[in-house]
Amino acid sequence: MDYYPINLNVTGRPCLVVGGGGVGTRKVQGLLECGARITLVSPKATPVLAELARSGEITWKCRPYCSTDMEGQFLVMGATDDDVLNRQVHADALDRKVLCNIADRPSLCQFILPAVVRRGDLLISVSTSGQSPAMAKRLRRRLQVQFGDEYAAALALMGAVRSQLLAEEHAPEAHKGIFEHLIDAGIVDLVRADRRDEIQALLLAVMTADQAAAYSSPNCT
Repeated sequence: MDYYPINLNVTGRPCLVVGGGGVGTRKVQGLLECGARITLVSPKATPVLAELARSGEITWKCRPYCSTDMEGQFLVMGATDDDVLNRQVHADALDRKVLCNIADRPSLCQFILPAVVRRGDLLISVSTSGQSPAMAKRLRRRLQVQFGDEYAAALALMGAVRSQLLAEEHAPEAHKGIFEHLIDAGIVDLVRADRRDEIQALLLAVMTADQAAAYSSPNCT
């Protein structure tokens, strides 16, 4: 199947997870990382999920799933080992036009979840279109080694520079060369090595002194 790659904004959106086992725990944790408002429906839940409910981070309906649980949801994730229940969740989602993912059932999914590497604002996703999750996880581990926390710091710096430049009266395209130069000059390597004087010198080479002053060495990493 050909999937259309997309990054979905779930911040503040109501999301439903059906199933409180290990798979459901991972689904809930992934959604929480992205700021979703989560309702868990399951007669039982792992200690992790129970604690999230006690702390108010998620809402836990400690009972079997009902079709009415789908009302008002943005997306739903089915994480049970009950095929009949999974199919009901999928059918209810289709009826209500709710995005649906059923764990390990690609035929019951409107979207699948890639293996993900996060480094601050850097998001790298790997998908095998459902053919081999094990391969996707293996590639993710390689990427985790290749792309370290220095990418998060470098992106934060470049994002701050971009915000300041965009606040000035210039067309965004006028700044394209600045960021290409920062990348070509090895900004990531400089951040990794914590070479703050060289970072400051690099900023001075592409910005005015006043602009670069906003990113003095203590704030560079």
